[in-house]
Amino acid sequence: MKNMAAGNYFTVTEFFLAGLSGKQELQILLFLLFFGIYMVTVAGNLGMITLIVLSSNLHNPMYYFLSSLSFIDFCQSTVVTPKMLLGFLTEKNLISYCECMTQLYFFIIFSIAECYTLAAMAYDHYVAICKPLLYTITMSYQTYSSLISVYIFSVLSASIHTGFMIRIWFCKLDVINHYFCDLLPLLKLACSNTYINELLILIFSIVNIFVPTLTIIASYISIIASILRIKSTEGRSKAFSTCSSHISAVTVFFGSAAFMYLQPSSVRSMDQGKVSSVFYTTVVPMLNPLIYSLRNKDVSISLKKILQRKKFMLQK
Repeated sequence: MKNMAAGNYFTVTEFFLAGLSGKQELQILLFLLFFGIYMVTVAGNLGMITLIVLSSNLHNPMYYFLSSLSFIDFCQSTVVTPKMLLGFLTEKNLISYCECMTQLYFFIIFSIAECYTLAAMAYDHYVAICKPLLYTITMSYQTYSSLISVYIFSVLSASIHTGFMIRIWFCKLDVINHYFCDLLPLLKLACSNTYINELLILIFSIVNIFVPTLTIIASYISIIASILRIKSTEGRSKAFSTCSSHISAVTVFFGSAAFMYLQPSSVRSMDQGKVSSVFYTTVVPMLNPLIYSLRNKDVSISLKKILQRKKFMLQK
């Protein structure tokens, strides 16, 4: 066995990941689907970061936040998806205890970082639309301090969650009913008391979902009030266009995360949780660069310029 008895508990050295589906006939189809999603995610997010680095007209706070979001999405997808893809090709998808805790740690870091980056982007839109004359002065300092704060808080939160998870003794049953190591599926295997872990999940979920959400809502209330005072239709349209891509990203990410973590345990279903998890671990990281590139004129113009420059160089 892979477990060593310790009183009534066991020291688990390996877990089995149940994956998205137990139906063998779907495994290759799911592999091809998520492999395609992952390739688009990698290309889209690394492409967005490269475009922002190479385009001088995108060197402003708004796009620094966007490049940070692309970095987070790339890392988040890479933490989860390759292991999930491997699971579609193997009969028993094993993950060692150390790998599981490492995956959990980095998953939490990038999930929380995305929450606060989306909130920081909403504040950036608020300053740009409501206080345009102060934008450069205000955001030149706050951009870097915000990004640093986001990652510090994310690492701290992940360290606390993972530290308390390491204290848990697991039962002999070592099948995680999920496609990656997440907090809630792991706690279902616990034999020791999980009260502190569940309390931490509730507290951090409320803080990390509601604080960014309230920041976003407050920012957009001010933004909408400011837009309604704009007399020209073109000005209103431009202002709404600036915010629409961000609103789309926020809705999908926070909606799926809230469905997973803020439901009472009595009505929570792991199978439904898997579906919502797919959205914020694989679909959102793929959609974000597409949303921002297709609905952002500055990004589209910069991309066309770089492609034209490359074409000109090849013709020479």
